Amino acid sequence: MSAIPAHPPVAIPHKSSRRKQARPGELLTAALDLFVEKGYAATRVEEVARRAGVSKGTLFLYFASKEELFKAVVRENLSLRFPQWSMLLDQFPGTSAELLRYAMGQWWSLVGDTKASGISKLMMSEASNFPELAAFYQSEVIEPGNALIRRILQRGVERGEFRPLDLQYGVHTVLAPMLYLVVWKHSFGACIAQGSPLVPEAYLNAQIDILLHGLSVSRPARRTVTQTQSR
Repeated sequence: MSAIPAHPPVAIPHKSSRRKQARPGELLTAALDLFVEKGYAATRVEEVARRAGVSKGTLFLYFASKEELFKAVVRENLSLRFPQWSMLLDQFPGTSAELLRYAMGQWWSLVGDTKASGISKLMMSEASNFPELAAFYQSEVIEPGNALIRRILQRGVERGEFRPLDLQYGVHTVLAPMLYLVVWKHSFGACIAQGSPLVPEAYLNAQIDILLHGLSVSRPARRTVTQTQSR
């Protein structure tokens, strides 16, 4: 009798099986590239399939329509990040000022400095033409994002680190410089030669400093030597 192997042989997925498993990701990558390059309306599913190296029919095996493909792109690149960001917010050990700086830095590293940041500009440009997609984006991205920023501001107020403020408009104040950076990056920034005066990291640091000086609880101004001697 032949000896029985101690461990059953490991089944190695066939090359075609591995390729099939990778297709959704390849289609989403191709779709993100084209949506950011051309916009939603101008992108055709045939182009997405061709860039991913598959047929149009294969694309429809995974995504029923261009709308469903776009929603999947948004979820893959943006929506799925919010649970992790929420957990990081809950566990953050530092001050609220440090948390705000950390959150904006994380946003830039994971979204702003990637191709996915173009989704925001796309929605600002085309939302009025596609109200259903606008409602989807509002629910999947805008509302969760606003809620996270609101929690950071509320945390600071409750701890006495930030002065009381209108949280609704405080959220928009935090978002405004981030959205400006996205629009600039995918418009003027994309066609201006290297050496542009707007360096994203420096811009965000400046905006954060301005925000924190406006949010922080004011303290009595320090008297200068001249002021003290004149009394």
